[in-house]
Amino acid sequence: MTETVARYVSTSGVPMLSVEYRYAPEHPGLTPVEDSYVALRWLADHSAELGVEPGRIAVMGDSAGGGIAAGLALLARDLGGPSIAQQILVYPMLDDRTTIPDPELVRFAGWTYEDNLTGWSALLGEALGGPNVSAYAAPARMADGANLPPIYIEVGELDIFRNECIEFARRTSLAGVSTELHVTLASRTDGTWLRRRLM
Repeated sequence: MTETVARYVSTSGVPMLSVEYRYAPEHPGLTPVEDSYVALRWLADHSAELGVEPGRIAVMGDSAGGGIAAGLALLARDLGGPSIAQQILVYPMLDDRTTIPDPELVRFAGWTYEDNLTGWSALLGEALGGPNVSAYAAPARMADGANLPPIYIEVGELDIFRNECIEFARRTSLAGVSTELHVTLASRTDGTWLRRRLM
């Protein structure tokens, strides 16, 4: 992850704060998003000394980190801040209910349905797939998509997260959130697009 962040920063020129949130299963449930919220508050509170414009703080993540970034945006909205200027979600893991294999995707999936079940089980335990999963942990569970920061979502067309990302983008768009969705042959990971999103 450190190498990926370094490549993003080097290519885009955009400074980044990488959050070392605690991992499931040792720290399940809302721990990762709550850790990220603490980091967001710290960054906002120290923005002046860090040379950061508080009105231009974005959150970003890929895969599980993309789901955490989306959950963080929901949490910050519901707690009244800090303000987030944009969400950048790269093949985000949004829905714990994505466990039934799509036969059209199975043979192409780098992250498999078995991997997905393992990951969500580690985070949610026995709550997985049930009615009591928090939207902060699984953002596809959100009841209200309104008043979120603008969203950029990118997902591969052969990714098992494709449908949940499309549905999440549909719901945020209908809620009045500026939403940009890209379903791509392959996710761009060199960081050249990051500057365009944030500059």
